[in-house]
Parts: sequence; C-alpha cells; structure tokens
Amino acid sequence: MTIQDLLGITLPIVQAPMAGVQGASLALAVTQAGGLGSLPAATLTPEALRRDLHAMRERGSGPINVNFFCHAQPGADAEREAAWRAVLAPYYAEFGLDPAALVAGPARAPFNHDLADVLAELPPAVVSFHFGLPSSELLERVRATGAKVFSSATTVEEARWLQAQGVDAIIAQGLEAGGHRGHFLSDDLDAQSGTFALLPRIVHAVRVPVIAAGGIADAAGVAAAKALGAAGVQVGTAYLLCPETTTSPVHRLALSTDAGESTVLTNLFTGRPARGIRNRLMRELGAMRDDVPAFPLAAGAVSPLRAKAEAAGSGDFSPLWAGQNTTGCRAVPAAEVTKELARGW
Repeated sequence: MTIQDLLGITLPIVQAPMAGVQGASLALAVTQAGGLGSLPAATLTPEALRRDLHAMRERGSGPINVNFFCHAQPGADAEREAAWRAVLAPYYAEFGLDPAALVAGPARAPFNHDLADVLAELPPAVVSFHFGLPSSELLERVRATGAKVFSSATTVEEARWLQAQGVDAIIAQGLEAGGHRGHFLSDDLDAQSGTFALLPRIVHAVRVPVIAAGGIADAAGVAAAKALGAAGVQVGTAYLLCPETTTSPVHRLALSTDAGESTVLTNLFTGRPARGIRNRLMRELGAMRDDVPAFPLAAGAVSPLRAKAEAAGSGDFSPLWAGQNTTGCRAVPAAEVTKELARGW
C-alpha cells in the first residue's frame, strides 16, 4: 500500500516536519500541491498549536501531519549545567555575555495530555512521532481522533517494535537525514545505517507501509526509494530555501555555499544527536561530547551565543540542520519542489 492509498493524497511526498525553520505555510503549500504537509509541534504550546491548526483549516483543505517529540523529559542537573557553561565560558566572554544572567533556551516538550486535547478539538489526518511513541494512554487518545499514526525508526528492531504497537506507517530514517536522529531503543549510532541500506531491510521486516527518509533530494532519489519498496518518501532539506519556510539568513547562506556540503552529527545544541552543517562551535569543541546536558536542556546555554552571532550575520553558533544531500535546495515555491520530487515516482 502506498501513502496515496492510505491517505487519499495525489503525490507520495511527505514534507518532513522541521521545527525552527517552518510553520503552517510550508505544510499548507505541500498539501495543496498534492503531498502531505507536516506541522512541527515539538516547540509549540497548546495555545500555539490550536492557533496554527485553526489557521490551516481556514486557509486550505487536505490532509496534514502534526509531528510531536515523545522523549522522556530529564530532571534538572545543576552540576552538569554548570560544567557545560564553563566549557562555553570563553565564548560568553567573547560576546560580552554574563553567564549568570542567561535564560532557558527554546522549549521542546514531549507530547502530553494538553496537546492531545487540542488534537481532539482539531484532529489532523496524521499524527507522527519522533523518538518512539508516547504512553499507551496518550496513543489511544490520538487514535480516538481518527488520525493515522506514523513514527520514525532508525533500525529494523525499532521498526518491528513500532509495528507491534500498531502504527499505520513507519518512517525509515537513514543516517543521511538532517535534524534529530529518531532512535529510541538504543543510543548506539554505530547500529544505524544509510537510507538505502536500511529501507529494504525494514520493508522486508514489517507489514505496514514504509516511508523512506534521508538523503532524498530529487526525482532520482524518489525513484530509488520506490524501487526498494518504499510506500512514499519524506523530504526535508530540499525545502529549506523555499519562500514558505522561516529558514534564517545565516542558514540560507550556508545552504547556498560550499559549507552546506559538510554535515555532521552533533549533540552540542540540544543534547541529542542531530545532523547539521559543520560550523565553528562543532570544529572547536568537537561535534559530539559526553559533557553536554541531556536533551533538550543543552539548548539553554548555547541560545544566547546563537542570538549574538546571528545578529552579526554569523551561523557559527547556530544549529544549521540539514541532511547530507543539499543538492535539491532551491529558492523556489514548495509546490514546485514537491512536484519535481514526485516525477521520480
């Protein structure tokens, strides 16, 4: 079964939810082009989510995916936080920042009952999750809305686990994918593989539709995913330069230069591995460290540096999320990107 059959859409293209660089406009544009637009809700309050869903209903019709994180929220660790800020102290001094005056970074709350209340009021066609699934109670609340449930798997083991929980489709996230890794059964990144190695293994291991994600940036990539059994593809990086996104100027610049060709996994910005364009902070501190606060608490210490640097036109301290294949990034309307990708199907 393809995702066209599952959702009644025209094109087998899912726009990846990308918190921080998009809102409702991108999701609507992709849905109106015949694909499945996605609204990232990981950083939204219930009030903001309600506002966006109301606005989307008023501006257009068609299925929408709303995406949530479902990580376990860690407790505060003052000692670890202080140690991490000490590592960053030379940068605070460089920008004239007082570490004692720093405030918390952007919130990333896991899916909860308050957010489920909003979905009950304004149910989307699809609710997708990153980092596994929420509690069975919350999952039943989502299913009660009539929404299909998708979730990301980075290994065959995770895919089998998701199928056992009754998901309607699995997103096979290859190592090339931009943004946060969706792993949840193991933190061992060596156990993960590229999209076109992972995809056929998951397809053969499960009975539900499998959506390929990671490194797919053009029609040829879509065709390759289809040939390996994908029911559709999920694409994020190729949309980053579209006018419907809120991608920052420094992020757009990095994607438009040779810098965009060098991406690495890093936990410096949030505390969890995510793929982004290599920048000064990663080069000088190392992209992965053991002393970073747990996800999502690490963001608070870096956010002031990011704000200061971006105000000066620099992305040296910004999470410039992007996949390994940035060749599809073009400053054209999202509908054009969606239809071009679908030519490979």
